[in-house]
Amino acid sequence: MQTPTGSNQMKQRNQQSEGCATEGRRSDDGTERRDAVKPADWPQQPEPVSEADAAAVRKQLGRPIRGAHAVAWRCPCGQPAVVETEPRLPDGTPFPTTYYLTCPKAASAIGRLEGGGVMKDMNAALGDDPELAAQHRRAHEDYLARRARLGDVPEIAGISAGGLPDRVKCLHALVGHALAAGPGVSPMGDQALEMLPEWWLHHSCATGTQEDDQ
Repeated sequence: MQTPTGSNQMKQRNQQSEGCATEGRRSDDGTERRDAVKPADWPQQPEPVSEADAAAVRKQLGRPIRGAHAVAWRCPCGQPAVVETEPRLPDGTPFPTTYYLTCPKAASAIGRLEGGGVMKDMNAALGDDPELAAQHRRAHEDYLARRARLGDVPEIAGISAGGLPDRVKCLHALVGHALAAGPGVSPMGDQALEMLPEWWLHHSCATGTQEDDQ
């Protein structure tokens, strides 16, 4: 039997997760429907952080928000999910993670992917596919360019996030970048999003209020 390559393993994981995300969901006529796991409103224009946003993020993280420049992406539930963060925090600390994923429901779903070995498959795929590796390196350059627009912090020059430019080390960071930047910028962030369930359904992570499926 031929051992699957990293790229083939990633395709298999995408197919398996796609089935899990849609299992049991049916349309009005009783036939099974396949809902897109990607958010429909993606990407979005960054928005100023309001007092309500700051309160929501405090509830999500269990601590006050730090160095927030904008809400880079909102969940369909309306709450902040990715916060664009200043490269230097108010206390002077350099902070390389420009796109910080705050939604605990999304973070938990991503953690399950990481625990299931997805990053190992992604790193194997990077080794197998030179074009994919080149796209991953371009995502690193995009990350640095976006952060440079927020300010120059010499201590973190050339440092992005998530294992860029050569590895996959943190899917939370890559998904945050993918949601903020839009499809086609972070190939590994895009792939991770394909494997995630619709985490925003049922209730808001910041309010705890129950909501019907849309």
